[in-house]
Amino acid sequence: MLKILKDKTAMLAALKNALWVIAGSVVLALGFGVFIFPFDLVTGGVSGLSVAIVKILPFELSVDLCVTILTWALFFVGLIFLGKAFALKTLLSSIVYPIALSFWLRVAESGILGGVFDIAKNYDCENPDYALPIIAAVFGGALVGVGCALTFRGGGSTGGLDILALIAAKYIKGVKSSVSVFFFDAMVVVAGLFVMKDLIMCMLGIASAFVAALVIDKVLLGESRSFIAHIVSEKYEQINEAILTKLERGSTIITAHGGYTGEKRPMIMVSFTMSQYSAFMAIISSIDKNAFVTIHLAHEIEGEGFTKNDTESKKSNKTDPKEEEKK
Repeated sequence: MLKILKDKTAMLAALKNALWVIAGSVVLALGFGVFIFPFDLVTGGVSGLSVAIVKILPFELSVDLCVTILTWALFFVGLIFLGKAFALKTLLSSIVYPIALSFWLRVAESGILGGVFDIAKNYDCENPDYALPIIAAVFGGALVGVGCALTFRGGGSTGGLDILALIAAKYIKGVKSSVSVFFFDAMVVVAGLFVMKDLIMCMLGIASAFVAALVIDKVLLGESRSFIAHIVSEKYEQINEAILTKLERGSTIITAHGGYTGEKRPMIMVSFTMSQYSAFMAIISSIDKNAFVTIHLAHEIEGEGFTKNDTESKKSNKTDPKEEEKK
């Protein structure tokens, strides 16, 4: 019975992750299909590379078909060099994203719902007014960021040029994946500048990519306003007592070893919110001004006092009146 429950839980978790990836891929395609591609913004990655390639080809090729070809070519390259585990992470997105992109492009071109999705219909390329491209860059970047974040939250990967970056990091000694990702995206942007020959549109593409990066950080990591502190002090007992009573925060005492002296010292670890920051520092300062304190911003903290609201916490801490009578 326990095995069946575990299998059912695993299946539900897998289904939930798949839905995250599908939703992320659809939103990602919406950002590119409705906002980025109509203005030929080169934002890096496979999508930006496709915009540049379509412009220089001697024959006509739709941008969504170019994206599909590159996506699947890179998928198989990743399968060969990065293995099946990585390929499985990109498989669902590689299927859904090109299909969703074609859908959104057709919706924009068809003028459905009065052309609400065709935001480039009033844009004059010969006498450009950059207000529309700026709006498209901001909102397109935001949607791309949300789409990527949802995909990552589902344990998936958007693949694309990141595959080449990861291969470079894997096989070239001393190359970090973050550096190689930046390198490939930068090459795409530079190529777009030479192909499109429009510096302003190129800068808008970079700005859109920057907006996407910011949104990924906010959606994936959240806007945490919590901290984690580590305290080393000879008066750790007094500090710990004050944290428990005055700050009303739980703590963990860890036995730490001095790297230089080799001495064993108790270290307090405590989590607290931004609103408690001043009170926390005041407690430390009043008890031991020489205490060694390190404070880190926590991206996410789950548990009572952080993700549970005060009402729920109070309810969970209340004693049943009938139980009190029994006592």
